[in-house]
Amino acid sequence: MARPNVQQFAREVRAEVRKVTWPSRKETLVTTGMVFVMVIVCALFFLLIDQVFAFAIRLILGIGG
Repeated sequence: MARPNVQQFAREVRAEVRKVTWPSRKETLVTTGMVFVMVIVCALFFLLIDQVFAFAIRLILGIGG
């Protein structure tokens, strides 16, 4: 196996980085906002499901209110 050439590797890395299409500031902010909204929606969904299961378990076991 040939020994890796560090200079050639660095040139190839720079060439690949030039090909990357970086998102604009607006795209980044919109995507970040969407992530936060989805996190809140998922948190509320799992809170609701947890409360339903907790109620059902209390009802089945006959404990609590």
